[in-house]
Amino acid sequence: MEKSHRLFLEAQRLIPGGVNSPVRACKAVGTEPLFLESAKGAYVWDVDGNRYIDYVCSWGPLILGHSHPKVVEAIREQVEKATTFGAPTELEVEMARLITTVVPSMEKVRLVNSGTEATMSALRLARAYTGRDHILKFNGCYHGHVDSLLVQAGSGLATLGIPDSLGVPQSFAQTTISLPYNNINELDKTLKHLGREIAAIIVEPVAGNMGVVLPEPGFLEGLRDRCNHYGILLIFDEVITGFRLGLGGAQGLFNVRPDITCLGKIIGGGLPVGAYGGRGEIMELVAPQGRMYQAGTLSGNPIAMAAGVQTLKVLMEEDPYQGLSAKAQILFGGIMEIATSLDFEITVNYIGSLGTLFFAPPPIRCYEDAKKSNLQLFRRFYQQMLKQGIYLPPSQFEAWFISIAHGDDEINKTLEAVHRALNTIKDE
Repeated sequence: MEKSHRLFLEAQRLIPGGVNSPVRACKAVGTEPLFLESAKGAYVWDVDGNRYIDYVCSWGPLILGHSHPKVVEAIREQVEKATTFGAPTELEVEMARLITTVVPSMEKVRLVNSGTEATMSALRLARAYTGRDHILKFNGCYHGHVDSLLVQAGSGLATLGIPDSLGVPQSFAQTTISLPYNNINELDKTLKHLGREIAAIIVEPVAGNMGVVLPEPGFLEGLRDRCNHYGILLIFDEVITGFRLGLGGAQGLFNVRPDITCLGKIIGGGLPVGAYGGRGEIMELVAPQGRMYQAGTLSGNPIAMAAGVQTLKVLMEEDPYQGLSAKAQILFGGIMEIATSLDFEITVNYIGSLGTLFFAPPPIRCYEDAKKSNLQLFRRFYQQMLKQGIYLPPSQFEAWFISIAHGDDEINKTLEAVHRALNTIKDE
């Protein structure tokens, strides 16, 4: 890691913390970040030439694996035509058509540049539509670095132990209510007093930013029912789950239809992109058709659209979801068996092609449960796995991702590494 180390020293001189997104700093796992140079399929290589099996997958969007030939070719063809216009393209229309075809709740869609832009715009739209100011979210759910949503958030805030964020005016935080995930009783108490003041409930239908936490039976349905009763818009943040859990995302899997949906980088094949969309009468408020202003010079940029259209077409043609779920069952089920055999008290939550190993006893149903994890054990586990060429998210509170490029060989090698890592930790 000599070159990675030198680069990190130089980066710290030029960039806050040496990284352009906090969790990359690897502080929580006691290592320096790897500076990556190339990737193919299920593997990444760092600048020192070390190869790793990758379960980060650019934090989820690379469901086809790195450098899928059809995606690479689509990017190459578009680059030869043009890199950007700041004007409409046919690719934008095709992307919107694909999304609205397989996600029925998204009757109209607006393309943006990131998941944060998508959630920020969705909240503004909900306030515009309802005429209300308050937003309700759930502890440990991360919806991007939007001022009003940096309250009891997950992801990097959870990893670094930051409860909120400096620079957010108190008046912003006062319009945000944060409740325990999976707790309908607490929700009912809040709605009894404030239900008619809340514009939107925003939720990760499967939480991925406190580690993977599944909705309990009736939770999502309960949100839908209560939103209907109080005239609240239900926003599903499917930046992680969209096109990951199936073509229809979590809402298709659980058969719960939100009013607005937010999508992320998977619709750009991993390139910078996002989207929000919903019922036609709601989306008609968005400028220039309506008076809810939102804009972006590079929104729907042609390179991201080319990569994303090809990604979605491959998913539609190959329908890899059953196979991905089978791989996840082998991997995460195998981890649970190994840990149990070695007398580790852990919880493994997984669904579709994403999961998390928590160094905490079951069940993990909310952020409060996830925070009971033994972070020192995770830190030692992460370091042992990295030594064996397994690249995991450097945080207890993030999801692992499987791609169609992960085969039996990669999963078997990972399970062997897990066994050695846990054995080593046990003997320390």
